Amino acid sequence: MLLVFVIALFGALLFSTLSFPIPWLIGPIFSVLVAQFFIKDRLRWPAVLRNTGLVIVGVAIGQQFDFSLFSDFKSLLFFMVIVNVLLFAFCLGIAWVIARSTGLTFKTAVAANVPGGLSQLVLFAEEEGDVHLTAVTYFHIVRVLGVVLLIPFLVSGHVVGGASIPLTWDVWQVILVILLAAVAVPLGRKLKLPVAHFLTPIIIVIGLKFFGIEAPTMPSDVLHIAQILIGAYIGLLLKPETLRLPLNVLIGGIASTVAMIILTYGTSLLIARFLDLSFATSFLSTAPGGLDQMGLLAAAVKADISVVTVFQLFRLLFIFLCVLPIIKWVYREREESVQQ
Repeated sequence: MLLVFVIALFGALLFSTLSFPIPWLIGPIFSVLVAQFFIKDRLRWPAVLRNTGLVIVGVAIGQQFDFSLFSDFKSLLFFMVIVNVLLFAFCLGIAWVIARSTGLTFKTAVAANVPGGLSQLVLFAEEEGDVHLTAVTYFHIVRVLGVVLLIPFLVSGHVVGGASIPLTWDVWQVILVILLAAVAVPLGRKLKLPVAHFLTPIIIVIGLKFFGIEAPTMPSDVLHIAQILIGAYIGLLLKPETLRLPLNVLIGGIASTVAMIILTYGTSLLIARFLDLSFATSFLSTAPGGLDQMGLLAAAVKADISVVTVFQLFRLLFIFLCVLPIIKWVYREREESVQQ
């Protein structure tokens, strides 16, 4: 763990020195990812550290949530539905191509290309049993890495950077809010909230704001630590042994990620125009990444966090309440018809 932290910190400092976008997240991801090809079976980073970073970032994002977003919620809802239906149709098309070109089953290809949360889709693959778990894991890890590493470079030119917040706020207030959010996480998990360690703190802080209690602004140094905790975990996701999949599957994972980012670029331009949003906000709102990663990037590049969070949360709910149940139902009906 100490070795991973040193490697992650080195990557963060290097990327910060080189003036790369989001250096405290991208640097650890890149350095830890590369280190695995040279350091075998020694790198460890428990999920509890990643979850700690998610709680901190969730508190910071909740503090910046703007209730004025819901003044024009009908227009927002219309575009959220259109974007997600279009994305799902596009994913079905990619899944069909992937299944035909790689030999994977169509069900595996769909699970591999639906842009939900990494952990949730892998869990879905485990539960189904007839889905190629390694292939699904690879596709989603490549998508997470591709989106997190590429998107900052796409949106950084459209961002007017703001001044970072120094560590001058009441430290005890910050610690108190973080602890409150962390204590509430088990309740969020019991309620089956997607990415509970991230979404529960957002809800807690928004609830405090709703009752007129302003949470202290998160110091930039604390956010840097949180990004290192998250980045080190993401960097360890892609193991060298994962790359032992057939070459056509490896290429398919990269190709599907590129295709989805291209689609995102086109739809984000339309949304930015019709909803009068910045390109960074519209792009991160529609990007095929996880709620936690896109929320973190939104905070880092000064995008409208409220819009990004609502769009990404709607996508998660759409996938897990509509898309995955439909997939299960279709294949259950097919199995029953074959048995009859």
